[in-house]
Amino acid sequence: MRSVAIRASALLIACLALLVPAASASSTLTVYAASSLTDVFPAIDSNAQYSFAGSNALAAQIELGAPADIFASANTSIPATLYAKGLVEQPVDFTRNTLVIVVPTSNPGGIHSIYDLTKPGVSIAIAAAAVPVGSYTREVLGQMNLTSQVMANVVSEDSDVRDVLSQVALGQVDAGFVYSTDAKTVPGQVDVVTVPVWAQPKVTYALAVVTASPNQAAANAFIAQVLSKAGQAKLLSYGFLPLTKPKERIVTKPPHRKR
Repeated sequence: MRSVAIRASALLIACLALLVPAASASSTLTVYAASSLTDVFPAIDSNAQYSFAGSNALAAQIELGAPADIFASANTSIPATLYAKGLVEQPVDFTRNTLVIVVPTSNPGGIHSIYDLTKPGVSIAIAAAAVPVGSYTREVLGQMNLTSQVMANVVSEDSDVRDVLSQVALGQVDAGFVYSTDAKTVPGQVDVVTVPVWAQPKVTYALAVVTASPNQAAANAFIAQVLSKAGQAKLLSYGFLPLTKPKERIVTKPPHRKR
């Protein structure tokens, strides 16, 4: 009887050992990504499971232990903060974007330049300050000395860029600040008013592997796919901009001073 019990226990242990790898890692990656990546990321990898929202909201979920494998943000500062806390691996920049103003095609507010946003009675939607696109919006307004006049016409501060876009496309507001890639997703529903080149913020996206992810190898493979020639080409086809090669820093020695 004792030998039968021992064999049964050994068989149970062997079966449990076979189940452990399946329980510790998932074959499907979970990617937490900025709302502006809603269309392009599934085009790069259709097998991953995506959660799209404002970068700040996704970062907050990761801090609370959400089961994400990869985090992709519409700025570099949020991933850098998570990296400093040990919550993600070293972030890597992967694409850029441009900030624009969108108006309904009927353009009831008569918006033809950023300065028209200061007109009395104009209604504007922007993203909340903690959201990357909201931060970029405020950066532009500050640089152009338009903060007080434009913010006086802001009637909605939203949780992500797609919420802003939706309000403009539906004609609920006269104008909104979004990324140029988002404006392309609703052709015929909005027109674009450009932000002056000299006032454009540096909109750079970064992504990183979540430190607690049980799928480290697959997560790194996803990042490699995004950075690959094919991945970058797909981003370009959706209107994103290529990363610019940073200029090499030249260090010069200070001139020798005679004593």
